Amino acid sequence: MSVMRSIVLFAVAALFEIGGAWLVWQGVREHRGWAWIGAGVLALGAYGFVATMQPDAHFGRILAAYGGVFVAGSLLWGMAMDGFRPDRWDVTGALICLVGVALIMYAPREA
Repeated sequence: MSVMRSIVLFAVAALFEIGGAWLVWQGVREHRGWAWIGAGVLALGAYGFVATMQPDAHFGRILAAYGGVFVAGSLLWGMAMDGFRPDRWDVTGALICLVGVALIMYAPREA
C-alpha cells in the first residue's frame, strides 16, 4: 500500500465531505439557498466515491481511520472558513485522532 497515496485520498475525501457538509450548513443555516445545498449534496456523494479508492480493502478500517481525519480536518476547515480558533484541547484531541489514524491504517500487520 502506498502511504502517500492513502494520505492524499484521505485529504481529498475530507475536502469533499467537510466541504459538502459546510455547503449544506450554509444553504440551510445561513439561508444561502438550494444551490448551496445541491452543491453540498454533490460533494458529499463525491466523498463516498473517493473513500472507495483507498488501497485497503476493509470498509470498517477505512471509515474508522477516516473518522480521525474528519476530526482534524473539521477543525482546520473551521479555522479557514469560519474564523474558528481551536483551543489546546481541540488541538490535542485532533492530534490523538491522527495518531489513531496512523495506527489503524499504517501499522505493520501480519499477512
